[in-house]
Amino acid sequence: MTYIRGMSVFLRHLVSRAVRKAAADPRVREKAAEAARSAAEEARRIVSADDRPKEAGRAMRRALQRLGGGRPG
Repeated sequence: MTYIRGMSVFLRHLVSRAVRKAAADPRVREKAAEAARSAAEEARRIVSADDRPKEAGRAMRRALQRLGGGRPG
């Protein structure tokens, strides 16, 4: 097994464990549902835009600003 394949299996295991643990907490489930709705709204906005790459960049900027890592403005 190569290093990359081994890390892929390991990361998949970690993610699945985190998802199972999060699914047990109702507050985390609600936050995840809210994030999924937000992502779906952004995806709809990108797909319906005339200039999709530009709209995708705007969506990324909005996401970074929500996380506190984007430039203001």
